[in-house]
Amino acid sequence: MKTESNNRGGKFFWALMVGLGGAAGAWAVGTILFSLAQMNWQVSELLRNYLVAVGAIGEFETLVDFYTHIKGVEYIICLAFLAAFPAFFKYVNKPTEAPLARR
Repeated sequence: MKTESNNRGGKFFWALMVGLGGAAGAWAVGTILFSLAQMNWQVSELLRNYLVAVGAIGEFETLVDFYTHIKGVEYIICLAFLAAFPAFFKYVNKPTEAPLARR
């Protein structure tokens, strides 16, 4: 009797998780389809609007604004390289064990 109760609780939990996942999936598909309909079914325009909204790409008014942005990204890449290079160098040049001498 006790195992039947535990099994029923597990099945209920599984059904609840599948139901919630299905509802979230249906909502996501509906949202994507609605957004594509608003963009006249152009996937590239939808992606561009998304990237502008999250700040991944920006629309610059002058060449100086664009160059300033690129220079800032370049500085971030340089700092990442300068932080990662010593660890990489140490990993590549780690000493190996000497082979045992034959007797």
